[in-house]
Amino acid sequence: MKSAQVWKDQVFNTVVILILLGLALVVVVPFLFTIFSSFATSKELLLKGVVLWPEVWTLEAYRFLLDNDQFTGAFKNAVTLTVFGTIINMTLSILMAYGLSQPGVRGRTAINFMVLFTMLFHGGMIPTYLVVNKLGLINSYWSIWLVNAIAPFNMIVMRSFFQTLPSEIKESARIDGCGEFKILWRVILPISLPVIVTFTLFYTVANWNTYFQAVLYLNDIKAYPLQVFLRQVLIVNAAELGLVVTESGYEYSPAVRHAAILLTATPLLLVYPFMQKYFSKGMMMGSVKG
Repeated sequence: MKSAQVWKDQVFNTVVILILLGLALVVVVPFLFTIFSSFATSKELLLKGVVLWPEVWTLEAYRFLLDNDQFTGAFKNAVTLTVFGTIINMTLSILMAYGLSQPGVRGRTAINFMVLFTMLFHGGMIPTYLVVNKLGLINSYWSIWLVNAIAPFNMIVMRSFFQTLPSEIKESARIDGCGEFKILWRVILPISLPVIVTFTLFYTVANWNTYFQAVLYLNDIKAYPLQVFLRQVLIVNAAELGLVVTESGYEYSPAVRHAAILLTATPLLLVYPFMQKYFSKGMMMGSVKG
């Protein structure tokens, strides 16, 4: 009987491993295709269509993009949006979450309800645009930063985590003469590092992938972030972008598209490994108490 159960467990584990390997291949193979295609020549890509190992390796597609003012400008815009946007997101989310986690705050129940209400119902694209336009924020990054200032779900999870912290920690700090901001900065944040890093990563990814709101609120092409440029490279006619020929005569080709995709994804791929050790722990810590 025991051996039969062990056999069933082995079969189950094998099936699970095979399924996970299949899912991993679905993700890895297109990514490898993009990497290798970005180093291939335009002639080989146009002839074969799919290149899993280039016959001739070249960096011409990367030189083409790095010499292009639109790409470098869009990259700088994306960095600006992401860095300042994430700072605004985390600052406001932490302050609001910590404030709502304190039992003595007046109106806490009503504010919590309003936050939860925004998770279920949204004002809509047109009313939001009218508000942004009335505030004079059109064609400004503030239109993106303020509209996305706080993600209700992220704030609620952080608030739940702050509520699980022992009240004795804060009471000890108050006895030592610390005010609320000092308690938050010197006591709460250091022991909340997994949660802070986790939601910093969430906000960073969201800001880096900003597309729709950039198209909606920004009128100046020079202010467009990287995701908008990437969409133009993949869909819009190359002649409209001035990406047809470089000084060396290199024509706009699929290799440039693959290189653009890879360069767009690279910053997040480089950041994630440094945050991975905090990520799993941070996702669980804030979900214990509702």
